Amino acid sequence: MCPQPRSPLIKMTTSQKHRDFVAEPMGEKPVGSLAGIGEVLGKKLEERGFDKAYVVLGQFLVLKKDEDLFREWLKDTCGANAKQSRDCFGCLREWCDAFL
Repeated sequence: MCPQPRSPLIKMTTSQKHRDFVAEPMGEKPVGSLAGIGEVLGKKLEERGFDKAYVVLGQFLVLKKDEDLFREWLKDTCGANAKQSRDCFGCLREWCDAFL
């Protein structure tokens, strides 16, 4: 008998940026410190008034931490793709779990 092929294990990992963000209080961190938000998306968010991570957190909370609503909002607001919006959502959700 041939051994059964092993299915690859898919491990979800977080970025160093994510780990750094959720490791401490938010304070006055810029919006670009959020996981999934790089220079281009950060600039677009800043142009729309979301210059600090806590302002994006406010929108996250207004949307009641709903993943679909938040990710759709991020896509509409700054053009975030699926991975970027998923990373940002996960970052804010984990930060809230730790600090709220």
